Amino acid sequence: MAKTYYFYVLLCADNSLYGGFTTDVARRFATHLAGKGAKYTRTHHPVRVLYQEAFTTKHDALHAEWVFKHQSRQKKLQFLAGQGVTLTR
Repeated sequence: MAKTYYFYVLLCADNSLYGGFTTDVARRFATHLAGKGAKYTRTHHPVRVLYQEAFTTKHDALHAEWVFKHQSRQKKLQFLAGQGVTLTR
């Protein structure tokens, strides 16, 4: 059975955005909530998953994460808006 890889975006308590990569978004979000995820989310406290996108290859999911992380906040917001995502909690 083929594995699915995900690029995801979290909204944090300080209204910042965090982009990540995983094979299980729900499990990874729970890890972030428990303070055992990325160093960034330990201090910025994730509130919810804003966006997730599935990929058939690890390379494609990691590339989507890299592209997102290397954009300005404005570009990130434009990307999310284009996906129909709003920042309201």
